[in-house]
Amino acid sequence: MRMVFRWFGNGNDQVSLNHIKQIPGVEGIVWSLHDIPAGEEWPLERIEEVKQQADEHGFHIDVVESVNVHEDIKLGLPARDKYIENYKRTIEKLAKAGAKVICYNFMPVFDWTRTELDKRLEDGSTALFYEKAKVESMDPIELVEKIAANQDFTMPGWEPERLKSLKRLFTAYSQVTTENLWDNLQYFLEQIIPVAEVNDIKMAIHPDDPPWPIFGLPRLITSQDNIRRLLKLVDSPYNGVTLCSGSLGANPTNNIPDMVREFADRIPFAHIRNLKVYQNGDFVETSHRTEDGTVDIYAIVKAYHDSGFAGYARPDHGRHIWDEKCRPGYGLYDRALGIMYLWGLWDSVERQ
Repeated sequence: MRMVFRWFGNGNDQVSLNHIKQIPGVEGIVWSLHDIPAGEEWPLERIEEVKQQADEHGFHIDVVESVNVHEDIKLGLPARDKYIENYKRTIEKLAKAGAKVICYNFMPVFDWTRTELDKRLEDGSTALFYEKAKVESMDPIELVEKIAANQDFTMPGWEPERLKSLKRLFTAYSQVTTENLWDNLQYFLEQIIPVAEVNDIKMAIHPDDPPWPIFGLPRLITSQDNIRRLLKLVDSPYNGVTLCSGSLGANPTNNIPDMVREFADRIPFAHIRNLKVYQNGDFVETSHRTEDGTVDIYAIVKAYHDSGFAGYARPDHGRHIWDEKCRPGYGLYDRALGIMYLWGLWDSVERQ
């Protein structure tokens, strides 16, 4: 297991490379060019700038998260070919800088959905929270209009500058079925994977978060069966998955240790985090410790170890602890604690 840590760039986060350097066992940063709009080709000089910053602290930049997929590709619109060509050129540039894995997602409109950014837990920390009934009762078009009319009302991840495009996208996706989305994903992969193979970069799709349809939008990467289907769309070791225990774990029927064992050779990148799922379907993110949540982190780490996993892994979302002001889900302190918990489990299994 090769430990890496998500970094959002100088001046874009409270977490510096100096902070990350002090976490034992971290060998590289997980990064992106967050200001580049989806669909645009990444400039080589910007990629090399990140590499230089990482080199100065002894980190590699092997894992990129994310090179976002333009909505026209997901929708299967005529302009998708232009955006796919830009994606191919970005892969080639990332390979020149030494990147080995691209984490991406194929979720319509949103990368993730939560209803509360700072749900207070019993220990006084706060964390990301999802209220299932609230989301199921929402009409997304009405919600967009409500946010536009009242800037004091918002939804996590629904940035004000995206409101005009949100209404258009919800309308466009009303004509897209789940099978349409599968077809559009296959078209994308058939174009991208040959370029990834030539450039020795593994594509690793992130599961949908949460792993079920929301706001009438179709979802694909939600279960073990669907991951099998994904891997068969283009049967190549360069078509893989970023196995996220938190995203998939929101559905307690998902057996994540089984997924690790079945797909081990197609998991170039692992997100490991915990959450607590309630009987009504709500969930809140917790510490990484198995006993604090619903996801069996010990069994997952053991499955990676037993499978000979030598890919990249990072602690995923953490709580906000010790009054830290940070990007929701991405505090330094709880993710650093998470790394030490993961190393502790790994070392224990190794000694056994």
